[in-house]
Formats: sequence, C-alpha cells, structure tokens
Amino acid sequence: MRMNPGLALTLTTVACWGVLPITLKVALQGMDPVTITWYRFAVAFVILSTILAVTGGLPTLRSFGRRIWLLLTFAFVGLTGNYVLYLVGLSYTSPSVAQTVIQLAPMFFLLGGLIVFRERFSALQWIGFAVLLLGLALFFNRHLPDLVTLSTDTGLGVALLVSAAILWAGYGLAQKQLTAHLGPQQILWLVYLGAVVALLPASSPETVRALNALEFWMLIFCCVNTLIAYTTFAEALKHWEASRIGAVLAVVPLLTLTSMWLVERFVPGLLVPEELTALNIIGALLVVSGSAMCALNPSSMKRSIP
Repeated sequence: MRMNPGLALTLTTVACWGVLPITLKVALQGMDPVTITWYRFAVAFVILSTILAVTGGLPTLRSFGRRIWLLLTFAFVGLTGNYVLYLVGLSYTSPSVAQTVIQLAPMFFLLGGLIVFRERFSALQWIGFAVLLLGLALFFNRHLPDLVTLSTDTGLGVALLVSAAILWAGYGLAQKQLTAHLGPQQILWLVYLGAVVALLPASSPETVRALNALEFWMLIFCCVNTLIAYTTFAEALKHWEASRIGAVLAVVPLLTLTSMWLVERFVPGLLVPEELTALNIIGALLVVSGSAMCALNPSSMKRSIP
C-alpha cells in the first residue's frame, strides 16, 4: 500500500523536530539563542540559495503583488519569532518540557485551518481533537501552575514557548496560502533571507570559535535540520490538509521523550535527566491516540483559500 506523500513528508518533519530540542540544548551550552538562530537561518539560506540557483528556481521579486508581500511578512515574523522565542524558552526548560509546550503550535495551526481555510472536521475528528487536548493537559500538568504565576524559570520558559507556538501557527497558515503563488523552497528562501538580515545586528557569529567539538557539530546538525524540516513541511502543505498535518505533528513530543531516554541511557550526564510520572505517560498515549483519530479519519476535509 502506497503511503500518502503528504503523510510521508509530515513524518519526516516529525523526525527532524523530535530530536531537534536535544541538539539545541547542547548547542545552548556554548552559544546564545539569537546567534544559534542566526546560524540556522544562514546555513539553510546558503544551501537553499545554491539549490535554487542551480535549478533556476530563485524567485522574481518584481512579480509579487501586495497580498503576497503581506503573506511573506506574516511568514517571516512568524518563523523568525518562533525560532528565537523557542530557543529562549528552551534555555529556561528541558527538551521534553519545551517540546510538550510547543505542541500547542500544531493545535493552533489546526484551529487556524478550520477558520482560514474553512476545513471541516468529522465527528470522529472532533473526538480526536478533544482526546488530544486532554492528553496535552495531562502531559504537562505539573507545569500549569508555573505558567500561571511565571515565578520560576520553568514558568517563564513555558510562557515564551506558548508565544513561540502562536507565532509558528501564524507562519504555517501564511505558508499554506503562499504555496498557491510560490514554490515551498522559494518561500523559505525569502523567509531565510529576511531572518539572516534582521537577526545579524543582535547575534555574535564569532562565538562559534569558542564551541567545543560536540557543541559545534550539534550546531551544524541543527542548521541542516532546519532546512530539511521546513522543506518537507512546506511540501506537505501542497499535498495534505492543514488540519491533518497539525494532527500528525502532535506525536513529536513522544519522539523527543524517547530520544531523551536514549541520551540518558547511553550518554549519561549530557543533559539533566527528567522523571516521567504516570500522568505524563498516560497523557502522551492520549496525544498519540487523538492525533491518529484526527489524521487518519477516512473522510476528506475540504478547503478553500480566500
């Protein structure tokens, strides 16, 4: 049985994002969040520029209308802000906490698909959505008081991550509409270009010389991960509904938790270990179940882009 290309591309994005917070946490030991973000965008921009130059796919800016520029602005602000706030939030929390909270992003994206694209859910999908919400609530139940009070590093980190999730959803919704006018790689090239220019004054690229070997290679991995993840995500938007993509992306925290367990087992001391409670595990299972109910429902969800 042939896998739907949209699902295959989304699963690739899941794999990239699942391990990303762990490698970013290591890189943060030797470099500040803004500079890491600048390097991620800069490396991705150079690689993508080479690909588009060879294939003749560089966009022609003169042909853009006002609506395209407006959508590109939303995409730029959404993705750049998401990257920076996610890393700052990660610096206050752990990879598993960060990836759990950022899971709100595909949920916001899913809801945005209902409003912006007029996608429709079947009864089964609404049930799945409710199960997914319940799972997320159980998954990070210990951090809800911190989010309300903002009295701890975890609370501040969670607040920043929620803001990052909202910005990511805005980027995804803008990207979805831009694919009707530009290729996915062209959109990313323009966003990367804007981010490299905008973040340079606040970054310190020279600090890369102070990284140890592990931190340096984790930074390189993060940069390549950026290009692969967002290219496959953009391509998935061409083949699948926004709501289904958002539902499948809900499994990312489980991959992060599994990766964290492997790191703690085989590379002890690299990161601060975390203990999972029974509620965390139950919540994770509910997230997976709810995501499957949303994503694998056989009924087709129609969309129309205004």
